[in-house]
Amino acid sequence: MNSESRRLRMMINCAIFAATTAILAQVEIPLPVVPISGQTLAVGLTATILGSRQGAAAMTCYAALGAAGLPVFAGFKGGAQVLAGPTGGYIIGFIAAAFVTGYILEKTSFNLPMALIANTAGMIVTLLFGTIQLKFVLDLTWTQALAAGVYPFIAVGLIKAFLASWIGITVRRRLVQANLIHSSRKAVA
Repeated sequence: MNSESRRLRMMINCAIFAATTAILAQVEIPLPVVPISGQTLAVGLTATILGSRQGAAAMTCYAALGAAGLPVFAGFKGGAQVLAGPTGGYIIGFIAAAFVTGYILEKTSFNLPMALIANTAGMIVTLLFGTIQLKFVLDLTWTQALAAGVYPFIAVGLIKAFLASWIGITVRRRLVQANLIHSSRKAVA
């Protein structure tokens, strides 16, 4: 496959997974400050299937679409104000989480146990970014920020990490078999 075909495939993959994230973002359970949504499941799936570079690129595309005003964030929200608001840190954290998750898998192995470790690490990265912004935007103490931005999401986050790992590894294997993504541990540039 030549470099133009590879770049086109990467752009298509990024668009598909940005769209998947936008769709799963609309599946949400409202909570007082930060809702539980399918966005983080999509981040884990994206990174598990595509790896670090393409996963981070897909999440960058997702964040950029939302920042441009498209209603892709949870609750059909969009606009730069969402990224600057209380939940914006989570969305920015998706980029770092996708990179970290994919990187761990690329440096180890794309299998279920490693995917679970990688997706759990990605969940921690997302919660870290989100809680820091939540604390400063809402002028909370660290205790209040952790109570609003971390504790309610640990159990459901671990469930999503497992689902992203299991589904992601299964889909990745099939895409590799179909020669739709590269099979090596390293992400294709």
